[in-house]
Amino acid sequence: MPPKYVDNVYEPLSEDVEDLLGRFQQKDSIRFDDFSAIWRDMRFSDVFLGIFGVGEMREFCKVAMITAAKYFLPPYCFQVRVGGLYLMYAFYNTQLVTPPVHIRLALRDWDYVQKFLQDSMVSGHLDVVYIYRKLVSSKAFQYTAMPHSLNFRKPKRPKNQKLCSEMLARATAVNDLLSEDYLEEVTNIQNHYEKMKQDLEEVRHQAAMTHTQFASRLKTTLTEFVTWQHNTFHQTKEEDEEKPIYEEDSHSRASLLASIKKKSYGKPDDHGSKSRRHRQGAVHSSSSGPEQEHGGREVNPAKPLSLRARTWKALGKNTEKSELAPWLLSAPDQEGVPLRQKWQGRFKP
Repeated sequence: MPPKYVDNVYEPLSEDVEDLLGRFQQKDSIRFDDFSAIWRDMRFSDVFLGIFGVGEMREFCKVAMITAAKYFLPPYCFQVRVGGLYLMYAFYNTQLVTPPVHIRLALRDWDYVQKFLQDSMVSGHLDVVYIYRKLVSSKAFQYTAMPHSLNFRKPKRPKNQKLCSEMLARATAVNDLLSEDYLEEVTNIQNHYEKMKQDLEEVRHQAAMTHTQFASRLKTTLTEFVTWQHNTFHQTKEEDEEKPIYEEDSHSRASLLASIKKKSYGKPDDHGSKSRRHRQGAVHSSSSGPEQEHGGREVNPAKPLSLRARTWKALGKNTEKSELAPWLLSAPDQEGVPLRQKWQGRFKP
């Protein structure tokens, strides 16, 4: 049976991709040679094997491209985004579909891609620029208005995709403030301000627009924040690794039992199906009835009237049992007219 891709997400593939990108992140490198070595070591190209149907293969390739493109865009860090670009290149060139499945690039993500390429050019990461231009020359990208194709069969509650916290980009604005050039410039401005105060004797003791030793205090505060952020991140990571597996399993089992009990003893859903509402109404009526028959059997509810009885009741006629034959739908108004069935048995030519 082919797997079900919910919201263009296949969880086993996402887990393998995160494992691949995690190994690439541990390399502390953004070279394509290191990525290709990990790709070959994991034999990741075999992910397309074992699928025989053309339609299923095309659907899986589409999900693979969407999964790789997800790690190419924010909020992931620069190294993971480079790995996502290499992963798109590898998936596009190893897929077993002709014509190949393209990579959807939405209009809203175009600014992020251009900023990513500009940063790569400034930093001198030519491998990244080469791989991107290689994909562009191969016409691998499909520029669209939305990241996913529009369809009318999406579930009412879309599945929330969990982001890998280890791959998210951390705030770099604080690190920019800790640069030597920036602190030196702040120190020069502070000294110039103090010199101007010394020249103006009238406002020497009245004007205090900045703090004394502002540059040193700023450096100390930012260093403490970076240290706290680093310790908090590693402490959270170690707690997740040390957490025993049996606790998670017991918690999941307890949640499952709680949900089953809630469904069993909870109030009936007003928006449930028609048959379920009928069954619940029958249970309440039988349990709240005045008495029961002998032998422990419950009294059956009144049988609904037939169409003939309802018609007679609407016309104001007597609905008691009649001596007329059941096949006679209407009784004659004249008295003395014999009532007999004109045709009985099979038709004889």
